[in-house]
Amino acid sequence: MASVLITGANRGIGLELAKLYSRRGWRVTGVCRQSSPELDEAAARVIDGIDVTRPKDVARLAELLNGDSLDLLINNAGLLQDEKLGSLDFDSIRTQIEVNALAPLRVVETLLPNLGQGAKVANITSRMGSIADNDSGGRYGYRASKAALNAFGKSLAMDLKPRGIAVAQLHPGYVKTRMVNFGGLISPEEAARGLAERIDGLTLANTGSFWHSNGDELPW
Repeated sequence: MASVLITGANRGIGLELAKLYSRRGWRVTGVCRQSSPELDEAAARVIDGIDVTRPKDVARLAELLNGDSLDLLINNAGLLQDEKLGSLDFDSIRTQIEVNALAPLRVVETLLPNLGQGAKVANITSRMGSIADNDSGGRYGYRASKAALNAFGKSLAMDLKPRGIAVAQLHPGYVKTRMVNFGGLISPEEAARGLAERIDGLTLANTGSFWHSNGDELPW
């Protein structure tokens, strides 16, 4: 049975990915700070009480996995806050970098022993991390954190390719989740389907790519 671990799996896109892979017959491990009834029903295993910004929590996650192999790791946990020039909140910027960039990198490094040849890593990023695509400014912390995640993901793709592990940076689209006060354009279910299709198409030949869930390749 194929195995997937999803961070931030208790709601939104993460929850829909957990449901999707469960329907496919995968063994789903949902990781979050606090579980939800929906995740408890969808996942074969829930590991809650995990804050991916805390090294001790990520180390405990690895201990609880107890050497179980993973075919797919989805770094989905994220944070969006807003800052405007003239009233920048540097603590907010720092927190978003911790959650959106450093935490996924920490999770990958810590769980490397669980990822064997043929495994895949999907980093749920944002087109707002694209420097070329930035034509509106603002969102300093979110943009910078997702740009950093993209850079980390590209380096991971290069470093893990010799091990037979492929890595992708995936933008889910503008999704109707709590993160954007449910003001998006597509549903979490639609986003999850698109993301899963991109993951299906991820190989060592296209590792390191930056895709929209609809299949478009995005500029860095």
